[in-house]
Order: sequence, then C-alpha cells, then structure tokens
Amino acid sequence: MRQHDVMFNVLELPCGVALKNRIAKSAMPNSLGDGTGHPTSEQNRLYQRWADGGLAISIIGEVQATSNCAEKPGNLVLDANADMSKFRELAALGASNNTQLWLQLGHAGALAYAPISNPKGPSALDLPDLWCKAMTQDEINQVPLEFARTAKLAQQAGFGGVQIHAAHGFLLSQFLSPLFNKRSDEYGGSVANRMRLLRASIEATRAAVGPHFPIAVKLNSSDQLEGGFSEDEALEVVAALDGTSVDIIDISGGTYFPGAKSASDSAGRGPYFIGFAKRARLVTSKPLMLTGGFKTRAQAKEAVQSGAVDVVGLARALVLEPALPHLWMKNQTADPVFPRFSDAPEGGITAWYTTRLTEIGADKETDDVGDLEQTISAYETRDSIRTEIWSGHFGSSAV
Repeated sequence: MRQHDVMFNVLELPCGVALKNRIAKSAMPNSLGDGTGHPTSEQNRLYQRWADGGLAISIIGEVQATSNCAEKPGNLVLDANADMSKFRELAALGASNNTQLWLQLGHAGALAYAPISNPKGPSALDLPDLWCKAMTQDEINQVPLEFARTAKLAQQAGFGGVQIHAAHGFLLSQFLSPLFNKRSDEYGGSVANRMRLLRASIEATRAAVGPHFPIAVKLNSSDQLEGGFSEDEALEVVAALDGTSVDIIDISGGTYFPGAKSASDSAGRGPYFIGFAKRARLVTSKPLMLTGGFKTRAQAKEAVQSGAVDVVGLARALVLEPALPHLWMKNQTADPVFPRFSDAPEGGITAWYTTRLTEIGADKETDDVGDLEQTISAYETRDSIRTEIWSGHFGSSAV
C-alpha cells in the first residue's frame, strides 16, 4: 500500500465509529430477498464477498419497515414479525473483515410496487404511468416511528448502522420536491417545511439507537426534473443536516419517476455530482459521501484528496469486481473493465447488473453480456414469482 493514498486513511464518524478506509458500496436495489422479506443465501454470500473485498461500508438498499410500501417484491422487510435469526446471519457475514454493514431505511411512497402495495405520497398523483393517493397526517406521523423501529431492530441484529433514504424519488425525496409535494400544511411549501419529515425521521431514529450508532442520509443534489428539487434547495437541506446527529451525508441525484432521465444520461464523464459536493462542503462539516459515476481509481482518489468528499460510493464498479478495494490497496489493478452494450433495450443494462449480483452471490459470475432481452425476461419472471410469494406471505397487510 502506498502511504500517501488517502483512500485508505481511517475516517472517524461523529458518533465515534471508525471506518477503515474511504470506499463504500452504495445502496442499490438487488431484488435478492426471498419474497417474504428475508435474505437469501445468495444475498448473504454477496455481502460476504463485498466485505472480504475490502470495503469500509456496505449498504443494503431499500430495506422496508413494513410490507405496505415496498419498491420491489425482492426487498427485505425488517419488522416485529421478521425472523431475526436470518437477519443476524446476514449481518455477521456482511460485517466480516471489519466492514460496516448498514441497512438503508426505505419507503417507496408513490413509487411503491403496485402489485403488492397501495402507493401513497405527499400529494395525490394521476399521471399516465404514475398514480398514488395523498398520505394522511396519521400516515405521515408513522413514518419516523417505523424507521426508528427498524433501525433499532437492525442494531439488535448486529448491523453496523443505517441510512435514511431521501433520494431518487422515493418517499422522503418526494416530500422534498416541490414538483411532487403540493401540500398546504406544515409539510409543504417552504424547503424548511418540505424537509420536516426527514428531520423527524432522523430525530426518531437517533432516539431509538442512541448516540454511538451511525446514521447516514442519502440526499439528491437535485431530482433533475424541471420544477423539481433544485441544487440550491438541496444546499439548504445540507446546511440544516449540519445541525443534526447525522454521521454521513451521501450525495446522489436523479429519480426513478417514469420518463425521468437517469443520472448517467445527463452527466458527463467522471463523478456525476462532484460539483455539488464541492458546494456542499462549504455549508457542512459533516462527512460527505459521493455516489454516482466513479469508474476509475484516479477519479476516486482525486475526489477524496481534493477534500470535496470523505467517502466515495461505488455501485456498478463493485458489481464488476467485488474485491476492487483490496486490489486497489495492493496495487494489483487500476480500474474495473465496464462491459460494452450495443443497442441495449430499455431496462436491459440494469437487468444485467442486477442479474450479475445473483451470480456473484452464487460464486458463478461471468463477463458474458449475453442476450439482454432474455435477461430482462428472466428478471421480470423472478419479480412475478416473488410477487406471488409476497402476497401469500403478507396477505392484505401489504395493501
């Protein structure tokens, strides 16, 4: 290891937890739950391999507090009815090699998967590809309590921390966006009002887990939609988070709303949101993590060395090479080799990366791109099977 490589410096979080380096596996949906909200053997092995590969933090995307508002039928559900032994096994395997394994506290809101949910958001929507009801005051009040309960269960199961998801168009991101939040009560209007639910979720979660358990927030730099959550508004939220008990602010961007551009479509080469991260650094002393667009070691090192961010969040790079941090530390490889997709059908690239996660969890990954149409079909078939399992397991409680 080269001593001057800042990516392998220890980082102490405000809560007192020390990260062994500056490389994180960002939260990403993997659809590896078994359909009853529990982890599978493939999911356990996937996170074990990432831990063995040298990560400081690994974050499991979209872990639900209830079965009512899941993004996909492959999401995990950690509530009072969960089999804690299965979560403890995942927590132990994914925390090997001194890795911090965190759960992302998810609530899909208006983007909840309709076959197993009753989508609800801050305001009612009736669009060609998106429909939801508006949440009642009582339903809003429940969100921080549910996040707090799941965070406490995560702590009891042996997970190292949690991340509150306020990005990518899911519920808290919907509340932050004036495009989707048309409320006229204390949760709508000004940025201060629109971030009220996020702040309440942080406070409730901190009260549940105590002062020494890491809490991160994933925040959009903008939702990249006209009339939506802007960078200036995001900076106001970052400045407000500076006064909370949050340990890391994870910066990302974009939404999964139908028709919205992906971050990779609207950004240039390199880290997508590095410009915003540099602005955010001026308004907060909290550790900053940046997710999106890191493809080379040089990009990751420069982001940390410049002081713009403290942690780099990798996703697809770690799907291509699960041991990338270890290889970087040993100077055994420079960069992952990204596959080339020609004339990829819509959803095909995402389906390929998601399928590769299953292959890694089975120790059977290959570099073959294959037929993306067949990959999409297999991915959709798996969702259909798990939708039936979910509905049978959770029954009417899911809607």
